[in-house]
Amino acid sequence: MPLSETHQEIRNAARRFATEVVRPRAEALDRDEAFPADIYRQMGELGLFGITTPAELGGAGLDVLAYALVMEELSRGYASVADQCGLYELIATLLSVHGTPAQQERYLGPLLRAGFRPAYCITEAEAGSDVSGIRTTAERTATGWKLTGSKLWIHNAPVADIGFVLARTDKAAGKRGMSIFIVPLDLPGVSRGAKEHKMGQRASQVGALAFDGVELPADALLGQEGRGFHIMMSALDKGRVGIASLAVGIAQAGLEAALDYARTRKQFGQPVAEFQGLSWLLADMAKEISAARLLVRHAAEAMDSGSPATAHCSIAKCFASDMAVSQTANAVQVFGGSGYIRGFEVERLYRDAKITQIYEGTNQIQRTIIARELMTNGVPE
Repeated sequence: MPLSETHQEIRNAARRFATEVVRPRAEALDRDEAFPADIYRQMGELGLFGITTPAELGGAGLDVLAYALVMEELSRGYASVADQCGLYELIATLLSVHGTPAQQERYLGPLLRAGFRPAYCITEAEAGSDVSGIRTTAERTATGWKLTGSKLWIHNAPVADIGFVLARTDKAAGKRGMSIFIVPLDLPGVSRGAKEHKMGQRASQVGALAFDGVELPADALLGQEGRGFHIMMSALDKGRVGIASLAVGIAQAGLEAALDYARTRKQFGQPVAEFQGLSWLLADMAKEISAARLLVRHAAEAMDSGSPATAHCSIAKCFASDMAVSQTANAVQVFGGSGYIRGFEVERLYRDAKITQIYEGTNQIQRTIIARELMTNGVPE
């Protein structure tokens, strides 16, 4: 199905930005594990944050398909930048749907302009795929809340200004006893762990946060008390579409690099692209990427139409991320020994692809979700 004019425009804008601004700096950002604040300020100015946030709240007012297109194009430039876009989209969704007018006025506008650096603080040592295992607590006080606990593997933790923290507010209520809090990370009692040094997406900084009796006002609560787990889960489908799109972008960049190399690299007096074994490898890459892209767009369109989309989103995320790992490995293979050397784009793309099988729910969890949806609702159409 052809893209609408609006979708083509947002895709082309993201593609130009990725090509002209992001991709030329990808190697250095990966090497230095740097946080490119200037790139994010430019993205805020261009309206590339908060794609689905309503226009009346300062966002682009577009749909999930538009978000998927932006994520793919940014990832072709560098996946860490796309990952940041996904984080901003998540936080903007939480604020626009569940924030009070005062919270939206205070946080949403500055967020969309990259005026502060957010962190979404869920994962703990005993709570990864099983979020019900979180131990961080928020207890009521005379003036608000007291937050105690710790988080790890948190995106932006080394540099974030504000955390959106999932905590238990009722230890006896299970998943119905969790709430989300907006926490300025310069408050007394907040401390940060060291920046982790990752295999891939190295400019997307990750670390730990600890909260030692952090005093919060009553209005730090985001949404209703006890609805934190529901709020978090409500954003997962779109998050998985975003990661699936990011994975497609990584693989597309790998195919383009491999194709360029195969056309120019000569062995036995001819371009290696003319050898059947290699040409079929390139054909398989194109085939798998096209299939993943269609699954992503189908999932996005299901969300935009209001149809049940959970199975579609998990299928897209699982397929696209597995595809990205296997097809960037093929891109390395096309380059031969050169593809294994640091500094060649395909080596970085291979490293960047792996995490897509892990975050926003591991692919083992995605398969469990897909199987559950099959048993409950039948085969998705």
